[in-house]
Amino acid sequence: MADTSEGPHLYNPQVGEDRKPQIEMEFPSLEEAFTFYNQYAHESGFSARLGNSKKNKRTNEVGWKQFVCFKGHTDEKQKKVAQVDSVKERACGEVRTGCMAKLSLVKEQTGENWIVTKFLESHNHPLSTPSKVHLLRSHRHVSEAKKVLKQQFAEANIPTCQQVRLLEIDSGGPEFLGCTKRDIRNFERELRDEQKGIDAETLIEFFATEKEKNSAFFYAYEIDSTGRFTRCFSVDHVSRRAYNVFGDAVVFDTTYNTKKYGLIFAPFIGVNHHHQSIVLGCAFLSDEKTELFVWLLTKFIEAMAKGPPTMIITDQDPALTKAIGQVLPQTVHRSNATEKANTNDDESYEEDLGLTPCPFRSEDRYYHSLVSKLKRVIQAILEVLNIMQNISEHALET
Repeated sequence: MADTSEGPHLYNPQVGEDRKPQIEMEFPSLEEAFTFYNQYAHESGFSARLGNSKKNKRTNEVGWKQFVCFKGHTDEKQKKVAQVDSVKERACGEVRTGCMAKLSLVKEQTGENWIVTKFLESHNHPLSTPSKVHLLRSHRHVSEAKKVLKQQFAEANIPTCQQVRLLEIDSGGPEFLGCTKRDIRNFERELRDEQKGIDAETLIEFFATEKEKNSAFFYAYEIDSTGRFTRCFSVDHVSRRAYNVFGDAVVFDTTYNTKKYGLIFAPFIGVNHHHQSIVLGCAFLSDEKTELFVWLLTKFIEAMAKGPPTMIITDQDPALTKAIGQVLPQTVHRSNATEKANTNDDESYEEDLGLTPCPFRSEDRYYHSLVSKLKRVIQAILEVLNIMQNISEHALET
């Protein structure tokens, strides 16, 4: 790809004459001129970038433009600043080598075309091989087709590293991908930046779309006087149908918090006939006030044709307890918080269970772990028996 016939330190690209820029070659626009020069750079093995420009004093429009090699024009000002600055910076290789390869164009005075006036093809640095030229900056680009594929992969929760691998396979190899993993991540960042400020609108549009797909989809949301998104609740047709069968006992938990938005994630969880956890609905709340819990529980009952659950299990939250008393007065309310026994109480716990104290307690490193597991198992059994008894009593009363 390189020829050093003109000197020991000059490299001339080996590209056909019909694909090289020529003096007095005309282009209808700067964009087309750069596209042509960048394609030439790709075949040659270097990266092109925009160089200096000059404006016409009368029209204040650009009348002269340069495209240069990415290693051209060493920044002398930056070097002087680095010498003056006493702070030590991370050592890194030199990118600019003062390469003089360039393409200069001038705009016609009576037309719109751009004419090539100067073309230097010799480089003072080795050129990249065909297997590595796709890694150079001007030749890396995430195409529209790859952007669509990447968004589909993201919706399927495929990690970025696997997305890049799939795109490489689809393109026929890394050298034909046209971008790098960093470019894919930069595109992800751009998508996130575009979503800033319109996240709530996007969520509401998603709810409306799901409602159009299936009329059984239920959702509700509220916005405060300042236009801030404060609460929402949604449940699909699968969860509503599951609640009709497995909605006797519901667990409601508000211990999850989203770091980015400061919203509380509050799911309604049930258990099916396979002893598997199932989602019966979910909500986002801006805080844990009684007013919000009353609104949420009201929407939950509105969405479920079966009506209130027989029993609801929550954490120990006074505001939530008050809301349940107002909205679900006939529902048995239990707390899932349990007292954690201290390991120093192992001996008294053994006596309560009718066990013989272990004489090697202090020397057996597995002893405390065994007793702790036994505590949790027995405590879980007692809780289940207590819940079953409460349900039976409630059923007899009704």
